[in-house]
Amino acid sequence: MTFGKRALDLAGGLAGLLLLWPALLGIALAIKFDSGGPAFFRQTRIGEGGTPFRIWKFRTMREASGAPITIGDDSRITRVGRWLRRYRLDELPQLLNLISGDMSLVGPRPEVPPFVATYSPAELEILRYRPGITDPASLRFQNEAEMLAAMPDPIQGYRNQILPLKLATSLAYARGATTASDIGVLLATLRTVIVNGSGHAPLASASRHDSSEVPADARVP
Repeated sequence: MTFGKRALDLAGGLAGLLLLWPALLGIALAIKFDSGGPAFFRQTRIGEGGTPFRIWKFRTMREASGAPITIGDDSRITRVGRWLRRYRLDELPQLLNLISGDMSLVGPRPEVPPFVATYSPAELEILRYRPGITDPASLRFQNEAEMLAAMPDPIQGYRNQILPLKLATSLAYARGATTASDIGVLLATLRTVIVNGSGHAPLASASRHDSSEVPADARVP
């Protein structure tokens, strides 16, 4: 990682926490009042160099058994959780991961260990790059949950069909990424969030899915 990229991540993380702490507090309280339980969800993901780390998110699902990925209109998603996902606000706690250096603003979405264990030698190249909050693959696969809902075996469909495409998209971008291109991805992400939140069609054809979040907040990213 270059000095410029790390400086951008650190500045973004610190500025985000400073500016958004009232909103973060309000969201945490809304989650508690809506469904009880913890406001945050934490899960082990695999980061740069194959190093495990704990990702931060706002909890959006009830504790319940079920598929380890979010498929379509999952009944486990809470009222507040549905709103958070629509605007991607459940990702805001990852500002803490930015500051700690586990994640970057832009980079491949980190996967859970069971999926990383199935990577081919070529796919393992993705672990050379620091994972991020967003990247072109996140934009391309915005409607992933709906795509999985149409598959007879969503978990196998994710691993054999969607994940290879996501990894290829992320790798193609990461190999040539620059500070300017990262800023472009951030702006495109912001625009997509605004468009999706306004109820219009998304910019890209797939879901921002963060890799499977097993219960109590299950979803495939």
